Amino acid sequence: MVKMNMYNMVFLMLFLLGFCFFIIGIYFLMHNYYVLVDWEFLSVNSSVMTMTLLFDWMSLIFMGCVLFISSMVILYSGSYMVSDMNNIRFLLLVILFVISMLMMIVSPNMISILIGWDGLGLVSYCLVIYFQNTKSYNAGMLTILTNRVGDVLILLSIAWMVNFGSWHYIYYMGIMEDWTFIFLMMLVIAGFTKSAQIPFSSWLPAAMAAPTPVSALVHSSTLVTAGVYLLVRFSSLIFNFDCYYLLMISLLTMFMSGLGANFEYDLKKIIALSTLSQLGLMMSILFLGFPLLTFFHLLTHAFFKALLFLCAGLIIHCMMDTQDIRYMGGIIKYLPFTCSCFCISNLSLCGMPFLSGFYSKDIILEVYSMLGTNFIMYLLFFVSIGLTVSYSIRLVYYCISDNFGMYVCQSYFEDKNMIISMIFLTLMSVVLGSMLSWLMFIVPYMVCLPFIMKIMPLLFITMGLFLGYELSFFYLNSLLLSYMFSKLYFYMGSMWFMPKFSTYMIYSNGLLISKFYYYNMDMGWGEYLISNSSSYFFSMMSSLLNYYQNNNIKLFIISFMFIMLLMII
Repeated sequence: MVKMNMYNMVFLMLFLLGFCFFIIGIYFLMHNYYVLVDWEFLSVNSSVMTMTLLFDWMSLIFMGCVLFISSMVILYSGSYMVSDMNNIRFLLLVILFVISMLMMIVSPNMISILIGWDGLGLVSYCLVIYFQNTKSYNAGMLTILTNRVGDVLILLSIAWMVNFGSWHYIYYMGIMEDWTFIFLMMLVIAGFTKSAQIPFSSWLPAAMAAPTPVSALVHSSTLVTAGVYLLVRFSSLIFNFDCYYLLMISLLTMFMSGLGANFEYDLKKIIALSTLSQLGLMMSILFLGFPLLTFFHLLTHAFFKALLFLCAGLIIHCMMDTQDIRYMGGIIKYLPFTCSCFCISNLSLCGMPFLSGFYSKDIILEVYSMLGTNFIMYLLFFVSIGLTVSYSIRLVYYCISDNFGMYVCQSYFEDKNMIISMIFLTLMSVVLGSMLSWLMFIVPYMVCLPFIMKIMPLLFITMGLFLGYELSFFYLNSLLLSYMFSKLYFYMGSMWFMPKFSTYMIYSNGLLISKFYYYNMDMGWGEYLISNSSSYFFSMMSSLLNYYQNNNIKLFIISFMFIMLLMII
């Protein structure tokens, strides 16, 4: 009971804080206002150390969203983790995670950004290995090692920023020097590691070994969005360079994850790949030069993705912790409210008109159509949007509709705390998009397109819907497509073998080299000449001394006679 009260108390505190930050952020946005807070925490003679915090509309609204989602996740976790022995440790880890994210959001200084950035990586590792089995340990190691690449690059960029004379990046946004390109590349690669763009994508589905509430928090508003948020902050520096190569990487990430989600059967991994697809969308529109649209989609995506994870968590909970969608089916009869929320979040993800995902995705697609990029990129972009609808429909078909479910007589329940958190997130998934679009874009974007380009998103969404249904629909007497094209399915569903590249391909060469050195240095001439030479020398000397001590009278007489002989001669 005390544990439940702690969860409820933390929920209430974070929710009220989030509400305050959100309202203040809207006020700052309306009045184009921002505050820099300098906190001097150490002064020794003439040395002064200060901590600077930046409160503008962007950081305040984002902090409000992070706190809203984390409060709902903690309320949900109170019921989800009730049978866990270490649920207080879990609560403290989640609070640490949120604090690290807030630290990163309000920092205009690269040093304090590093503190938040490192905190996110470390706490995410603790949460991924929370269940303490081999799979969790492997996933945690892959997660933290990939994120360490980003941490090292942030450290190098801090060293590089000494050229500026200060670590406050906000003072130098307009400066364009020759060496700024290297600094920017470090930041972009650091952002790519956190936001899991190609070639760092393999850790994101692996991080699904964490408890489901953590996945909801990580994949909506905290860990994976940190990279996007950092690049949004540095966007005015990015636009000094040609970003088409980075745009291509983002589009390929979007396409690869959309393709992989259509051939995956693990419920949480499908939603993780869906997050990766949306991150690719955010990055691509950022590199085209629209940081505000990126931030807008970041906020709308956070709420419907958190809702999607919470619904999936309850479904997995009721399915006796199985995550394979092939065992599910007909859940709508037993969990009607959860399935309704699941469908709303899925439709918002697809860009259903007048849900929050529509307001951000539609304007992104239309702005992209206006830019006149090359045909390959245009096609990749729209095919990826179609794939989003495809895996969403497949998910609904397998989990909710009257599928051939194996688990039919489990104990289904919908907890009060879980329902409260879902209601709030559903409300935000419906309302937030329109509200933020009215607030952020007071002067609306003028989009003027021919008819065929205007209905292009609708065409691809319809095609994706048809494809998703056709790929998942099957009769009892027919052979599944996945059996007929098993090798192709395996290639597409394994993220183009990227997890293999990130694990076996890296450490197998190192193991071969270490084996070679072991046999040739440790067990070869190296051992004899280098490691054991001193021991051989001293053992030889000690044996000589030992011989001398045992035969000292004989040796003394012989040496005396030898000296006498020399004197006579």
